[in-house]
Amino acid sequence: MKEKFLINGGRQLSGEIVVEASKNAYLPILAGCVLCDEKVTFLNAPEFLDIENMCAILKLLGARVRRVGAILELDMGGLKNQKISFEYTNKLRASIFLLGALLGKFRQAVISYPGGCNIGTRPIDIHISAFKSLGVKVVERHGYIFCNAQNMRAGKVVFPSVSVGATESLVMSAVLLKGKTTLYNSAREPEVVELCKFLNAMGAKIYGAGTDVIEIYGVKKLRGVEFSVQSDRIIAGTHLLLGALAGKNLKIVGAKRAENERLFDILDGCACDIFEDDEGVVISAVGRSDALKFVETLPYPNFPTDLQPQLMAFATLAKGTSVIRENLFENRFNHVMEYTKMGADILVKDRIAIVRGVEKLFGADVFATDLRAGAGLVIAGLLAEGYTTVHNVEFIDRGYERLEEKYAKLGADIKRVKD
Repeated sequence: MKEKFLINGGRQLSGEIVVEASKNAYLPILAGCVLCDEKVTFLNAPEFLDIENMCAILKLLGARVRRVGAILELDMGGLKNQKISFEYTNKLRASIFLLGALLGKFRQAVISYPGGCNIGTRPIDIHISAFKSLGVKVVERHGYIFCNAQNMRAGKVVFPSVSVGATESLVMSAVLLKGKTTLYNSAREPEVVELCKFLNAMGAKIYGAGTDVIEIYGVKKLRGVEFSVQSDRIIAGTHLLLGALAGKNLKIVGAKRAENERLFDILDGCACDIFEDDEGVVISAVGRSDALKFVETLPYPNFPTDLQPQLMAFATLAKGTSVIRENLFENRFNHVMEYTKMGADILVKDRIAIVRGVEKLFGADVFATDLRAGAGLVIAGLLAEGYTTVHNVEFIDRGYERLEEKYAKLGADIKRVKD
């Protein structure tokens, strides 16, 4: 049964909130477990819906999965190569990571085209062409991708454009491949670094993660490991933007400037006080901020597309006109209509949104169109005058753990009910 959030906006938020481990790091890391025959234990696994869906696919492949609170144990012994059908991939875009892991492990794979949030086409042609450059035979037919990697060989891959998913997939396909594989124009996101850190902890030999050239020296086997994944920079950014609007000494444990430098640069010029320490950030709103002028989404270390809907919620209440350009996903302005229901003044032309700040938002019935849009609507609802109902919270549950409970502890009037 579907659920919704009921929000009575306008309350100041204070206290402490802890940022969960990174969803966008966990998903490729879970796929990477396929490369190991032993037990892998994660010490800080959030109960995100996306993580549960990935675990369901691993169970299909034969993994034994056990969760006790935040501890997630995977026994990868007895894994078998299975066709991954649309039933599974439709729920999870990140299922594409399993293609690289299965090729690395079994030298063949069959997987349905992945689904996930409807924010754009997100083609996987970069993955496919990269696999082909290493000798993988790929046939796309009847909605499935059939890959034969019996003749896969180490070599050089030059990505035509920066792709986080393709970088992570190719790393996983190469760690058990004899010889040296070099990836050029690689993504530099912290999630790529975390995947390589995890694989190296299992015995892989990967160098250069965090730069645009990654070198993988193939090893014969990976071993089991205990691992904790870094905090989620997108969740941290969501809390920071909310805190800049409604915070009063709001402490965000796990927020790091180094992983959100562009967002911190923006907030430094806004009407909020920010204090950083070893644990995280304390933030307080001190008035209505000026407009953001111009922000565009680009690959790391620039402003992330996964924070664009939340930033737009912030811009709706700023003084003056903000311009936001979305360079990565063509459908990532679906939330604009929902903001306008709440009184926002936004004009969209192609990939540019012109946001004229208003003094108030007003509660309304709104619908989350994807994970990050849902988070942005929660921010808007918490700032709006009156009651806001956010529908389709299953999108939000994909990457935020019991968000309504955590915000309620900060003083928000928000609850989850059946839709």
